[in-house]
Order: sequence, then structure tokens, then C-alpha cells
Amino acid sequence: MGVIPREVESFRRLPDNAYTELGPGEVYTPYVAPETQTFEVTLRSVGIGLIMAVIFTLSAAYLGMKVGQVFEAAIPIAVLAVGLKHVFPRKSTISENVIIQSIGSTSAVVVSGAIFTLPALFILKLQPSLGSMILACFLGSCLGILFLIPLRRYFCVEMHGKLPYPEATATTEILVTGESGGEQAKILLYSMGLGGIYEFIATTCNVWQEHVDFLFTRAGQVLADKARMVIKLDAIPSILGLGYVIGLRNSLILIAGSFLSVLILVPTIYFVGQHLPVAVAPAKALIGSMSAEDIFRQYVQRRIAVGCIACAGIVAIIKSLKIIVGSFALGFKAIAAKGQGGEVRQKRTDWDLSMVLVFVAIVCVGILTAVYLKSFLGWWGAVLAGTAIVLLMSFMFTTVAANAIAIVARNPISGMTMLTIIISSFIFLRLGISGNFGMTLVIMIGCMVCTALAVAGGFVTDLKVGYWLGTTPRNQEIWKFVGIAISSIAVVYTIHFMSGVFAFSPDDVVAGKPLIDAPQANIMKAIASSMMANEPITWLLYGIGAVIVLICEMLSIPSMIFALGMYLPLELNAPALVGGFISHWVIRSSQNKEVSRRRWERGTLIASGFIAGGALLGVVGVVVRNFHLERFISAGVPYLRTFNPATQSYEWGPSTPYPWFANFGQIISLVLFAALCVYMYWDSHRAAQEDKGIKDL
Repeated sequence: MGVIPREVESFRRLPDNAYTELGPGEVYTPYVAPETQTFEVTLRSVGIGLIMAVIFTLSAAYLGMKVGQVFEAAIPIAVLAVGLKHVFPRKSTISENVIIQSIGSTSAVVVSGAIFTLPALFILKLQPSLGSMILACFLGSCLGILFLIPLRRYFCVEMHGKLPYPEATATTEILVTGESGGEQAKILLYSMGLGGIYEFIATTCNVWQEHVDFLFTRAGQVLADKARMVIKLDAIPSILGLGYVIGLRNSLILIAGSFLSVLILVPTIYFVGQHLPVAVAPAKALIGSMSAEDIFRQYVQRRIAVGCIACAGIVAIIKSLKIIVGSFALGFKAIAAKGQGGEVRQKRTDWDLSMVLVFVAIVCVGILTAVYLKSFLGWWGAVLAGTAIVLLMSFMFTTVAANAIAIVARNPISGMTMLTIIISSFIFLRLGISGNFGMTLVIMIGCMVCTALAVAGGFVTDLKVGYWLGTTPRNQEIWKFVGIAISSIAVVYTIHFMSGVFAFSPDDVVAGKPLIDAPQANIMKAIASSMMANEPITWLLYGIGAVIVLICEMLSIPSMIFALGMYLPLELNAPALVGGFISHWVIRSSQNKEVSRRRWERGTLIASGFIAGGALLGVVGVVVRNFHLERFISAGVPYLRTFNPATQSYEWGPSTPYPWFANFGQIISLVLFAALCVYMYWDSHRAAQEDKGIKDL
């Protein structure tokens, strides 16, 4: 079977059942059929992928620590891969672009695991070595890949059509439209431009308010003051697009979790604790003086919701055990068949790394982790305890990370890392390990687990893209290890360099050394130092979250989706619900199923453009805010807001010629967001029907 040249490939679009559940006996045939061989792993795809990994690691690490968030790299890299294919005499195949995206996207996920934890070591002045930090990132990343490989069939094949994969959908649509061009490319480009420009103007230029909290109304103000009940909406197109892809049912479950957190738990905590004369752990302030957001962060998000997610992860592991055992059994069966002169034949798109090799690799990484921890600890009992924590937490939360990305494209790694540091500290304190030594140990363990979860969440997106497009999973799995090695080295050197230029904490600010926020790392530092000071752990709040998950399971409600809804802020889930309703209305817009299907597909392309545009212009926005370029942008737009560090809020200057704009900023945002929703619904109805002679009934 020879290689099919790029010039004669005739694929135009994904199969009709790419995003829907398969019926009995129905099979999904990917974009590049299993029997087709095409250019996939080449010097070009690997070389460009590694260059992308280095560039995006450096930029993501710097900008992520500067502004407190890491941009998504998968979509920008997919766009660049499509653009670069025209540079070469032989245009890159779609499979080569998948490999580029898969290798390059290791950058942002490894960065997430590193910058959430490692700067805490510098804040605590623990003087970590470069080699130890690189090894922690690399070993954790390896675990994220190895623990996900046996689950590939479950997440990509068994759950086909059952999980929405918003980010993977957007990435796939970009790669496919890059091949097909024509009308689909126009739709994607228009929606990317509209969504990206809209989001840039709202979030970077602040021409209108991104967040709508309804506090400009008297009812909203009274609810916030008297009951600590605040309803928020992040009125941007990228989350609207996520909601469209997620669908109505998942969006409703997400918002139900948010309602429990924001409209029930937060007001209840305030009602019960507002008159208490002392602070209630884990908060340091009186409940009566705390805002709704403070109560949500301190008690609900970081405790109850984290307990919810942890328990939901355990439930997900139990449900997927059959698939995990089956994957390893298939690997051993293949070995046995070869030993007897037989062969277990699989399609190319089912080729994974040998499960025997995966099992051996997990054991080897476990041994290396033990050796690594032995360099910190002299007692083998503590070494084994630390190794067990790393392996168990990484394995248990891998399904959490993969589920979260597959459902809402948001990975709650910070919550899982906080729980890991708390459990590690609790165990090591009982073993007599404390002080600076103990803090170094638990942060390194937290880094390994955090990186494992970040990589697992990103890798499930890569594998799903490969599944839809017909890329050989084994090639993605092999070259992912190379990508994480490069990214681990690049991110650690970036953090080390920045530690000499910037202060990671307000306490370390000196003349000539400006402050860089590193908010997640400061949270990890605070948790590690408080735990090593033997402060009480609020087990009851974690337990409440676990009970909520058990109730969800009893009621046959997807507990992971509900738990994510509790963890994510309401303002992120509210626009997703709007997108879910638009998707539902588009699906039911015609009595003719073919018409409705084509409208929904066009809407999916528009939603993917919104997501991609938000990601691309988000990177630009981060650069603009980092270098304060908004000053030059606002020079010609006199009614833009400016940030006042004293009040930590945006204010309108007295020189603005349009003072009414400040008073109606949220109303303008609502009107424009509503217009965006109307456009999305209207444009989806423009799906061409003439070529099939379909009449809308």
C-alpha cells in the first residue's frame, strides 16, 4: 500500500456522524480512511512542531506569569500549520499538520503545570536547582501521557458523540477547512474575525464591559449587599461558541452546578456566618465582611467544589476500569498471539503504543520518581509515600482532566494541585517532615501532579483531533514525549531567568526589580506554608463536595459536569448556557432533519471560529496588556477606561467626552452580546440547500 500524494487527496469535509452518537452497528470512518497511507511523521512535521513547542513555551511562560493565565496553544498552532503548508513545494498533508499541532501544543500544558507551582519555590527562597525542576516537569508530563494512553479508546471511541470536545472541535474544523477552502473557509474566517475583534475590543481595549454583574440595577445591588447573591455573565463570543458545541443538556448541568454554588451555598454561608465574631477557617477575614466572590473562592470553589471534583474523578475511574483493563488485556493478547505465530490485526487508526510497553514505562517512571525523591529524602519510607502520592494522584485525576477538557475545555488543575499539596503535607507532617524541607518536597510533588494533569487534558484534545482526522495515534503518542522534553527544559529556564529579573511576591519587591503576579504560585505557596505550620484542614467542606457527587450519581446526573459547574465561576457558565440554547434552537429549526443538520453544522463552524478568534486575539491581547500598548490604542479613543491600582478597578477619566458611556457600559455589553447571539442563529440558517434540492418545511 503506497503513499497517496497530497495532490490527489479528495477529502472535503468530516463525515456526517463525526459529532453524533453512533447507532447499533454504525462505524465512524475518519477524514483520512484507515486503509489510506499519507505523509504523517516527516522531518517537516516534527521540525516545525518542535520549533512551535519552544516558541510557544517561552511566550506562554512569560505571559502566563505576567497576567496570571496561560493562553491555549493548540488553536493558534493549528492556524499556523495550515498557513505554513503553502510555503513548501509539496503542501503539507492534514496528517502532518496534526503532528505539528500535537507536538507544538505541549508548550501551553507543560507551562500550566510549571508556572502554577515552581515559582512558589522562589517566593519561599528555597533555591531549587534547574535539574530538579526540569525533571519534575518531565516526569509529571510522562505520567500524564502514559496514564491517558489506555484511556484513549474510552474517550475517543467509546464516548464518540457523547462528549462535545469544544477545543478539539475548533482545532479540527480549522485543519479541515484549511484543506477544503471554499465556502467553509469563508465562514470560518468571518467568524474568527468577528469573534476575535469583538473579544479584543471588549477584553483588551475595554471599550465596553466584558463582565456583566447587574449591579447597575437596584435589585442586583440589594441582592449582592443583603444576600451575597451575584449573577454574572462573561459576555464574550468564545464562551458562547463553547456553549454551542457543548450543547444544551451539558450546559444546563453546568449552570445547575453554578447555581448551587453561587445562589445557594454562598448566600447560606453568609446568612449563617455574618454575625460570627471570629473568622472561620480557611478564611482569615470575618464572613460578615467578605464579598460574594471571597466567600465563593474561600469556601465553595477551593474546598466544596474541589471535593466534588475529586470524588467525581474516583467515580469516573471506577466507570472506566473496564476499558483500562481491556486495553492492557488487548496488549498482552497481542504479545501472546505473536508468541504462538499468530497476529492480532488492527486498523492503522487503532495503533497505540503497546500496552505492555506502557505498563513497563509507568513502572520505570515510578522508579525514577522514587530516585528523584530520594535526593530530597533520606528515609525510604517517606520516599515510597511520596512516590505513591504522585502515582495515585496523577492516575486518579487524569480522568478528571480529560473529562473536563472533553466537556467544557476547562481543566481544574489548580484545584487538584491544591488538594495534592494538602494531602502531601498532611502525610509528611505525620512522618515528621516539615519546615522548608517539607515545603520544597510538597511543591515538587505538586508540580509533578499538576503537570501530569495539564498534559493529560491537552493530550486528550490531540488524540480526539487525530481520531476525527484519521491520524495514527501511536505517532502522536511517541512524538508527544519529545515535545514535553523540549517544553520542560524551555519553561524551567524561562522561570529561572524571570526570577532574576522580577519579584514573584509583593514581599520581594526591591528597587529595580518589578513585581510579576504569579497568582497561582502564590496560592500554592500560601497553602504549603500554612500546612507546614500545621494549620487545620477543612475536611468537612471536602466531604460535603463528595456527598454532592454521590447524590448526583443516585439521580443519574453526570457528576463530573455538575462538579465542574460548581468549580467554574458563574460568569463562564452563563454564556455557555446561551450557546447551548442557540444550538438547541438551530437543531429544531426545521421539520426536515437534513436542513436542521446542515444548519447545525454551519453553526458549529461559526462557533469554532468564535473559539479560534478568541484564542488568537487573546494572545495578542496578552501582549498588548503586558507592554501597556493599550495606552497607544486608547489615545485615539478618548472614552476608554483606565486601570486604577489604588482601587483595583477600571475608571473613566474626567476628560472623557462621553460620560454616559460609563453608566451604560454593562447595558451596551448586553445589547452587543444579544446581537452576537442573533447573528449566530441567523447565519446558521444560511446553510446552502440548493445543491441537494432540500426544501425547508
